[in-house]
Amino acid sequence: MDIQIRTADGIKIIALRGELDTSTSREVQAQILSQVEPRGRVILDLSGITYMSSAGLRVLLSLYRHTSNQDGELVLVGVAEEIRDTMEITGFWDFFTACNSMDEAMAALHDRPAGA
Repeated sequence: MDIQIRTADGIKIIALRGELDTSTSREVQAQILSQVEPRGRVILDLSGITYMSSAGLRVLLSLYRHTSNQDGELVLVGVAEEIRDTMEITGFWDFFTACNSMDEAMAALHDRPAGA
């Protein structure tokens, strides 16, 4: 699993590449949760995820909860159709704001204040 973290315009951008499964989920969760700051804005780029197991879904839900508890904002980008389908079936999709492109995600976070 490759995790790239950068900041642009005050927004933390976390890009994941590889498989998000039982063997990688703990490392991913530890690294991405440590990036969430109070009232912070986070974009999670999943366009490089080739496979996501239920452990990966738990990581996403944990990130959502952690961000919400910090009065922050989280936007997903690049969610593969198969992953989106699974998230819709499980009801996880309703928790997230998702965008088709990084530009769209950046605009979505700039259009609303953190914690709104």
